[in-house]
Amino acid sequence: MSAPISILVTGASGFLGGALIDALVARGHRVRTLQRTKGERLTRLEREGNVENVLGPMDDRASVARAMEGIETVFHVAAKAGVWGSYDEYFRANVIGTRHVIEEARAHGVRRLVYTSSPSIVHAGGDQEGIDESTPISDRHATHYPATKGIAEREVLAAHGTRGKGEAVLATVALRPHLIWGPGDTNIAPRMVERAKAGRLVLVGGGTKKIDATYIDSAVHAHLLAWERLAPDAACGGKAYFIAQGEPMPSRDLILGLVRAHGLDVRPRSIPLPVAKALGSAVELAWRVTRRSGEPPLTRFLAEQLGTAHWYSLAAAERDLGYRAPVTTAEGLERLAVHVRAQR
Repeated sequence: MSAPISILVTGASGFLGGALIDALVARGHRVRTLQRTKGERLTRLEREGNVENVLGPMDDRASVARAMEGIETVFHVAAKAGVWGSYDEYFRANVIGTRHVIEEARAHGVRRLVYTSSPSIVHAGGDQEGIDESTPISDRHATHYPATKGIAEREVLAAHGTRGKGEAVLATVALRPHLIWGPGDTNIAPRMVERAKAGRLVLVGGGTKKIDATYIDSAVHAHLLAWERLAPDAACGGKAYFIAQGEPMPSRDLILGLVRAHGLDVRPRSIPLPVAKALGSAVELAWRVTRRSGEPPLTRFLAEQLGTAHWYSLAAAERDLGYRAPVTTAEGLERLAVHVRAQR
């Protein structure tokens, strides 16, 4: 007889959600997922009996309620990411969807909620070097993603210690993994590679500002550690944590490392940050005026992300979660290169 399903992962068709599913299944867990579409991978896992898929949008409370039946732990990974779209789209997915998760978690007696947040919620456009979780969520956002993720994180953490069905007490924690990359990435590396192949890869400010990104295995590791430690009286309960490699490096080193792992050797141009921000604003305006579909190739937010320093103190995650990146950046780049070669 199969073990009962007590873990729900939202957004399992995405990069992090999918990797988290793999890690949980490898540990012998059966998992339920909630997302709009399941694709080949989740269909295969469902056929093998490791996964049960519930389909529906996060802003549909009935779908969230169906997914919560019998659940003890929720990993809420689903979100509308990116830098383009209406505020309503982001608000419905990231805020309304998260409110449904909190409300239905309490209604179904869920005890642990691990929320995937983002460091971008504290970014105000300038350098952030070695900051910790005492840095407030910014009230200045260049795009709707961090604005809505910040609202959602506050509400998740405010729900810590609240009572739900029966005697269940909901414990919550938020993780802020920074720029997740690695095998299976459908966002960061593919965009860099596409631009490199087209001769359009540029480094804002020469790529000298330091960043600290997160290899996919490190992000998954942090989520599992938070889950294992989370309880109403745990040190991590009701708190947020920055997650990264713990290896701040010039952004050019990571960007060129990702591109080279895909077998490309390029010499990108450099543009000053003020120029990149001005170009980003101009491109945004052109996209709005012409009502073009898809994300613009450059926005003010993207220019700021590429041209400013953003790396974080991981002391709190190390202390409360026992977190240290299990894979170095160099090891991660080598694993990525091996993965890319295997796909050819």
